[in-house]
Amino acid sequence: MPIKLKRPCNHPGCPELSSEAYCPAHKRERAREIDRRRGTSTQRGYNGQWRKAREGYLRKHSICVECESEGQGTPATVVDHIIPHKGDDSLFWDSSNWQALCKRCHDIKTVTQDGGFGNDVRSLDTR
Repeated sequence: MPIKLKRPCNHPGCPELSSEAYCPAHKRERAREIDRRRGTSTQRGYNGQWRKAREGYLRKHSICVECESEGQGTPATVVDHIIPHKGDDSLFWDSSNWQALCKRCHDIKTVTQDGGFGNDVRSLDTR
């Protein structure tokens, strides 16, 4: 497998070389800045009302839909928004836009479809 060449960090003025866009220090700094702009989970709508709705949904839909489609019976722990709501309250609360997933399947979906975490999906796929 070819080795990825190191290039200067994308952070202005940083002399560090990295095989990724940012050196490790600036990658963490950038992630914290993105989190600050994103707001807390409560600010994004994941409050007590959501927790109650989530618990009720998982009681009725206890198996991960992705794992079930592959013949496995993994317990669901996450209520995922099929279409990301991006702050749209009507889409957020539309239960037809929800699906029950296990954490592993939710993490894979987030990385591959929603562009989250900054991870390579191959590092998560261990089936």
